[in-house]
Amino acid sequence: MTSTDPSDLDPSEPHDSPVRAEEIARYEPYLRMLARMQMRASYKAKLGASDIVQQTMMQAVAAIDQYRGTTEAEWRAWLRKILVRQMCHLDRDLHRDKRDIRREQSMEQRVAQSSMRLEGLLAGDVGTPSQHAMVGESLLSLADAIESLPEAQRDAIALHYLEGLKLSDVAERMNKTTGSVAGLLHRGMKQLRQNFHE
Repeated sequence: MTSTDPSDLDPSEPHDSPVRAEEIARYEPYLRMLARMQMRASYKAKLGASDIVQQTMMQAVAAIDQYRGTTEAEWRAWLRKILVRQMCHLDRDLHRDKRDIRREQSMEQRVAQSSMRLEGLLAGDVGTPSQHAMVGESLLSLADAIESLPEAQRDAIALHYLEGLKLSDVAERMNKTTGSVAGLLHRGMKQLRQNFHE
């Protein structure tokens, strides 16, 4: 197999194929960004988003023969589902809770909404027409670009654009003034546009 596009993945290929692991690893910044947004403050100090994503990718490699989708969107949804499952397992382990199906479904919806908003950001604010034609690849690049921003800019963009919070709510969450948050958003978006239009 020469292509690593998710839609070209052959379900008959062994689940421990290096190509499979390499393809999943490409989604690390995308998954890390989504994990960071959903992590509870109570366990951020104990486990970072990267740790959760590593567990997610290991689980995805182990379960790759269960993947039945054929499109890039289905591939991302499958990886998000595994991410949510890992985060809910962590919740239960740290809080000794029973499995909460409603919380798991709610988190799955929030993660999916954040991913959709990321697509919207690509379509409306930072992308170019040629990038829109390759949404999957561009989403990964955009997630990577957001993750590489300075922490305050990254958090402001994630809260405002990907979680859909109002400027005043972002300011409250970040313990900053609305003017300060507006500046972070302006500088962060300017950097993202430069990265995408180079």
